Amino acid sequence: MEGSRSPLIHSDHPESTSSNNTGNFQFYANGIRECPGGIQGLEKRGHGIRGWPGGIEELKKRGHGNRSWVKIDTTGDSKILELDKATIMRHCSLPARDLRLLDPLFIYPSTILGREKAIVVSLEQIRCIITAEEVFLMNSLDRCVVQYKSELCKRLQANKDQSDDLPFEFRALELALELTCSSLDAQVKELELEIYPVLDELATSINTLNLERVRRLKGHLLALTQRVQKVRDEIEHLMDDDGDMAEMYLTEKKQRSECFPSSDLSFQTNSSGDDKVVSKSAPVSPVESLGRSQNLRRTFSSIVNSSRTGSFISSSNSEEDVDQLEMLLEAYFIIIDHTLSKLLSLKEYIDDTEDFINIKLGNVQNHLIKFELLLTAATFVATMFASVTAVFGMNFADSVFDNPSTFSWVLIICGFVCGFLYFAFLIYCRHKRIFPL
Repeated sequence: MEGSRSPLIHSDHPESTSSNNTGNFQFYANGIRECPGGIQGLEKRGHGIRGWPGGIEELKKRGHGNRSWVKIDTTGDSKILELDKATIMRHCSLPARDLRLLDPLFIYPSTILGREKAIVVSLEQIRCIITAEEVFLMNSLDRCVVQYKSELCKRLQANKDQSDDLPFEFRALELALELTCSSLDAQVKELELEIYPVLDELATSINTLNLERVRRLKGHLLALTQRVQKVRDEIEHLMDDDGDMAEMYLTEKKQRSECFPSSDLSFQTNSSGDDKVVSKSAPVSPVESLGRSQNLRRTFSSIVNSSRTGSFISSSNSEEDVDQLEMLLEAYFIIIDHTLSKLLSLKEYIDDTEDFINIKLGNVQNHLIKFELLLTAATFVATMFASVTAVFGMNFADSVFDNPSTFSWVLIICGFVCGFLYFAFLIYCRHKRIFPL
């Protein structure tokens, strides 16, 4: 009973209580609650964890389900296989966190990882595992994936009888970088063709429709810039780290692993044969034993020197290979950097257009303020003139009303004074440079 009891149930509960409540728990995001019928009852009623309609069983099987992979060997032959996660991990000696980068359910930025027996590539839609002899490509109907599969098979079959300086893993990696860079560059060109006319139209006609189109295109531009920047940073990170580039030489590491065990085995057989000869020989004098010990020391020193020489040669070869890979990465780094520079120039053009629009709107606002100021001054002068007419419109007796021409002179004098005040206001504004006249 103690061993079969669930760790989620406290051990100090009575046995009768635990037996009655077994299976009557429902999982929630904030804890566990009782539910009649338990998990089976939840599945019968169609409940499950939020985001997983299939329930807990579907959640458990998600990481162990088979996925469709395209296997491409060195001859260019391709096969579609159904492989689970554990099989891929055993075959390529990869941890689970590396395969998580290839999972389509997760969204990760572009990444290139060099491991002991494989290269994990996640560049946009191209997600694959490259080994020294084969490529495992995540099967998809995306245009880039289909193009990568067909182009890689075509190149491998074309170079089957020809000698190529690049090993198999570098050819596969080069094609992934080539398709990724070309795809991003094509998207940038499409965005340029779409956004430049909209910006020119917005500069001439500022309205809500053009502003909404520019806002949408600017969001697309920022997202594309982040994707291109991540690919560029990943290539630059590989170029700056010789250790990461050395880990990507899978063919060379495989050849070394095949050569070292045979050499170690031959050395062991030779040493065992020498031991047998010595053991069968007769006892010798101390002088002879001293000479043999000197011979052993010489042999050991020669072995050490040869190993040092071999390691020096291998290190020099690896440095040459690292330079070769660095040149390969540098070529695509220049391409992706040029694509990023086009995006940055496009962003600068958008910023310049925004500044021009702000200046234009500011100019319109200044004209409106000027017109409002003139209109306010004119209203003030008209109000003064109207106040005079209102005074003379009152019903009171005065000698002014006995002479009709007197009222005309009052109107003329009031109009002259109001005009003088208005022009004095304009001269004051010009003197203070409130607005140019």
